[in-house]
Amino acid sequence: MNRPTMLVVEDNPDHLELTLTTLELNGAPHHIVVARDGQQALDYLFCQGLHSERHHDEQPELVLLDLNMPKMSGMQVLQHMRNDPRTFFVPVVMLTSASEQSDAVRELTGGLNSYIGKPLDYHEFENRLEEVREYWRTSNFSPLMS
Repeated sequence: MNRPTMLVVEDNPDHLELTLTTLELNGAPHHIVVARDGQQALDYLFCQGLHSERHHDEQPELVLLDLNMPKMSGMQVLQHMRNDPRTFFVPVVMLTSASEQSDAVRELTGGLNSYIGKPLDYHEFENRLEEVREYWRTSNFSPLMS
C-alpha cells in the first residue's frame, strides 16, 4: 500500500529542516515531497517540468505552504490551486511567521484551509501540527465550504 503524499513548500532551509524533523519525529505516515518555491510547487501539482512524468490523479493529501517565498508567494500558489479542478479539493495549510498571520487569516475565505505559525518553539509547533492533522482526519469539508 502506498503512503499518502504531503507537499511541503518552504524556501527557508532552517524552517524546512525543522518542519521535516517534526514530521519524522511524529511518525507522519506520508511520503514527503519538498518544493523550495512556489513555481516548484506548481510544477509538482500540475505535473510540469521535472514532474512531467507524475500522474495528475495522484495529488498530495495535504500541502504545507509557506506564505512568503521567492518567485511566487504562497497566496499565488493557493490561487492557482483553487482555480484548477485537479487541485481544488487538496487541503492547504499555510505556514506563517507571527507578522504574517493576519494575512493568512484574511485568506481563509479565499480557499486556505488553515494556518500555523512558523515554529518559535519546537514543542509548540509539534502540537499545532498534530491538531491540523487531526482536523483533516475528521473533516469532510471542501476547502471553500463553511
